[in-house]
Amino acid sequence: MKKLYFTVLTISFMFFSNVSFGQIGVQAQPENNFWDHVRFGGGLGINVGNGYFSGTISPSAIYDFNRYFSAGPALQFSYQSGDNFNTVLYGASLITLFNPIPEIQLSAEVEQLRVNQTIELEGGDFEDNFWNTALFAGAGYRNGNVTIGVRYNVLYKDNEDIYTSPWLPFVRFYF
Repeated sequence: MKKLYFTVLTISFMFFSNVSFGQIGVQAQPENNFWDHVRFGGGLGINVGNGYFSGTISPSAIYDFNRYFSAGPALQFSYQSGDNFNTVLYGASLITLFNPIPEIQLSAEVEQLRVNQTIELEGGDFEDNFWNTALFAGAGYRNGNVTIGVRYNVLYKDNEDIYTSPWLPFVRFYF
């Protein structure tokens, strides 16, 4: 009797195990496609002052980890000019975005740029080529795919930075 009970129990276990595994195999598993979480876009920036102009374009791609956090790389090209200088900047950055609510976007961005600068002086031009590092903390108003805001360079040092001010406005978009 014990042997019969054990045999029935074993067969029942194997039967229900096969049915359970068979059901798992039939069910459609959600596919986690990396590219479904990637958005492309970037930023545009303009800074105007007394005899000063700066224009920037920055294509970017971000990965949405969830509806609150995103991060990704960006490339940057910028042109700056003033009364007696011209500067071309190019480089890359890494940006992290946080959206506590859909309308507010907070950002942190580390940027590394190559700077090629020509300064017009009496007696000849002076050329200066160097690397510049910036660390930005930003905040903006987000409406759909567009964010308009301002960012602050926490590494800014007066007369030692390529930017004329630690505050920079931005327009950022991702599709």
